[in-house]
Parts: sequence; structure tokens; C-alpha cells
Amino acid sequence: MVRLLISTARQLALKIASYGVMHLVVAILVAFAITGDWRLALAVGLVEPFFQTIAYSVHDRVWHRIERRRMLSGLEEASEAFTARLDLMSPEEQSRAHGHHGHSHALPRSLKQVALKTVTYGVMHFAVAVLVAFALTRDIRTALAIGIIEPLVQTVFFTAHDRIWSRIEARRERRRSALAEA
Repeated sequence: MVRLLISTARQLALKIASYGVMHLVVAILVAFAITGDWRLALAVGLVEPFFQTIAYSVHDRVWHRIERRRMLSGLEEASEAFTARLDLMSPEEQSRAHGHHGHSHALPRSLKQVALKTVTYGVMHFAVAVLVAFALTRDIRTALAIGIIEPLVQTVFFTAHDRIWSRIEARRERRRSALAEA
């Protein structure tokens, strides 16, 4: 049980760290392309991703809850899902309780849901980028340029990052299910 909690925390930390590194590189390059000033680009590139990583973490947790909201409808369901994820509940107990094998509560991700998640990320990113850029430059035009261009570029990278991590998490769950069945 402790091993699973540590593994889950490590996976989340790795996901957030990979997002932060990706964001840092893209933010510096975009800020430099707009300002032509490496010092300002580095300032924007170091400060803005810090705040974006915090915002991303909140955004990711909110969407995690949205994507799984139907499965967390009751205390019993939540405790069963938790014990199943920790492999404390056998597949037979899960079948008895719910009439299905296993206890995967992941909801299918439709194109509409992926698009909505990406749009909400883009809006959040725009607001944070403009505020940080304005705080650093005190120039509303430069702040708006950074706030418009940088989030558009980051949104493309966010979508790729999110899809990669979804595949990693799905592969991990398949391995865990295969081990449980063996």
C-alpha cells in the first residue's frame, strides 16, 4: 500500500516536472521572439512558468475530478474505488459489488471533453501569461503579445503533453490489471 502511494506521488511529481520543463523552454523562446531581449525573455521564461505550473497543477486536479465525478458519487463507491486501486479488494469482491470485473472508473474521453479541457487550459494560461508579462514589462502591448502568442504555442504543447501522459497512465493501468489477473 505504501509502495503504491509512493509510486502514485512519484508519477504525479514527474508529470508536473515534465510540464514545467516543457513550459520553461517554450516560454523563454516565445518571449525572446517577441521582445528580442534575452534578459527579459529569461525573466518571463523563469517567472511565468512558475505561476503556470501552479495553475496547471490546479487545472489538472480539477479536470481529474471532473473526468471521474460520476464514480465518486457516494462514500461507499469512493472507498471501493480506493481499495480496488490499492489491490485490497479482489476482482471477485468487485464483481459481487458491481456486477463487473475489475474496478476501472476511468470515463471515456470524448473529443468534446478533450477540446473543453484544452480550451479551459488556454484561457487560464492566457490570464496568467498577461498578468506576469505585464508585471515584468509594465507595457500592456508587450504583455498582450506575450499573453496571446505564448499560450497559443503552449496550448499545442499542453495537448501533446496531456496525450502522452494519458497513454503512459493507461499503459500503467493495463500492466497493473494484467498482474492482478495473473
